[in-house]
Amino acid sequence: MGDMRFTMIGIALIFVGFIILGVFGHNYQAATLESNEFGTCYEYSDKKAPVEIKCSFKIFNQTLFFALIIGFIGAGIIALVKGVRGNWDNKVKPEDIVGPGRRENEDSEKD
Repeated sequence: MGDMRFTMIGIALIFVGFIILGVFGHNYQAATLESNEFGTCYEYSDKKAPVEIKCSFKIFNQTLFFALIIGFIGAGIIALVKGVRGNWDNKVKPEDIVGPGRRENEDSEKD
């Protein structure tokens, strides 16, 4: 049996990574397309006209965003692997075990 804490942390980190990618990813996907197809990049705003910027800045922002996402998902995968391989739950001393798995004979002999 694996370590449940790391398994839950791993699932949460992977989930957060995909949620951030889904919510904010559309802002960062056009930089490579603009750079390759048109050679010029623009910063878009709702309040003013598009402003021409260097494509390297936009691609750098895109790279940082995807590095953050890869970091979340990678940390989640590492936590999942650690959770599956972990044996923390198996290191409980016999006298500390409680619940239905404990034998009734040990408790009745002490009385």
